Amino acid sequence: MVHQDLGYVGYFDRESCDLDEFKVLTSQNLSADAVPHAASVEKNVPVYDMQTLRPVLGQADERQGLLAEWGWVLSKSAGVIVLKAAYQDTSVIDRATEVFRQIIDEERQSGAGEGDHFAASGANDRIWNALQKQCLRDPEGFALYFANTAIAAVCEAWLGPNYQMTAQVNQVRPGGKAQQAHRDYHLGFQSADSAARYPAHAHYLTAALTLQGAVAHCDMPVESGPTKLMPFSQLYPSGYLAFHDPAHRDHFEDSYIQLPLSKGDAVFFNPALFHAAGENSSADIDRMANLLQISSAFGRAMEAVDRRAMSQAVFPHLIALKQRGDLSASELDAAIAATAEGYPFPTNLDTDPPIGGNAPESQADILCQAVSEGWSETQLADVLSALQARQAA
Repeated sequence: MVHQDLGYVGYFDRESCDLDEFKVLTSQNLSADAVPHAASVEKNVPVYDMQTLRPVLGQADERQGLLAEWGWVLSKSAGVIVLKAAYQDTSVIDRATEVFRQIIDEERQSGAGEGDHFAASGANDRIWNALQKQCLRDPEGFALYFANTAIAAVCEAWLGPNYQMTAQVNQVRPGGKAQQAHRDYHLGFQSADSAARYPAHAHYLTAALTLQGAVAHCDMPVESGPTKLMPFSQLYPSGYLAFHDPAHRDHFEDSYIQLPLSKGDAVFFNPALFHAAGENSSADIDRMANLLQISSAFGRAMEAVDRRAMSQAVFPHLIALKQRGDLSASELDAAIAATAEGYPFPTNLDTDPPIGGNAPESQADILCQAVSEGWSETQLADVLSALQARQAA
């Protein structure tokens, strides 16, 4: 058990899980004055109107202030934010939805895509590694989808630069049951006994390594089961053990909130927030969300992604979109950040030494240079192959 005078030192155990403390922490209220950039606060969740705020993302000082506010909410306050109209052009969403439905149909026929987190297999449709599958099937559509400066900004607000994007699509059909309340990756994917073996400071650290997000691919009224959330629950120190406890889960079920979403909205939350996908009690809504799990450059992503193949697939489309003026410089940066590996480590420093600094160039550095200078596809493939050889030698 962690004692108050020890701070982060020691270990959590089942005696650390105090339901009364949990209730007090999660009974707080968020004042609108504390989130000046938010258009409103709904059920303690700040809602940001990206139609209004999108120009702010292009102004360095104002952008930093907005990102600082998001970081404070995710860390010290409600733990969750909603971005209304994160996608200004929802035709990009529709294009991705069609790709995802094709993949779902194919994987259902082949028996792939089974299993789920915190819910019974077969209760919904899940696309694992949707990021890579979308990119390789429709690289231009992928580039347009992730050339989203609002999503890039919230990733940076929590994780800083060089984050690692992954995605898993979840489609819950009418009658699909809710998940159990949980926290997410890393320690959220451990048993209570396993989580208890990690020291207390690791419990605090793990939440800073991942950001959870969901992009609404259809309108999601409450009856369709948008994510059940418990604001402020990420502040509960022993939560990675407590979410396994029936009493804590019962309190979650008594107290959670849900917010309806429109197609193109996005919700992002601290992975330590108690949450669960809701039950789809609608008659005719196939609730589809693209679940974004974004990892810090300093952590390990959950999914293995072939970012070299993705970079080569998306490259000619980035060039074409740039030449047509369809993507701005910041939108190109956002698309590249979602595609290529932005962190140059781990590598083999014997064969891939830092030159002129403390780190060698990354895959994203190379892709950015290739787009900027208009390389040929062959040139990019050769340089990425050489990088891979240096890192693995």
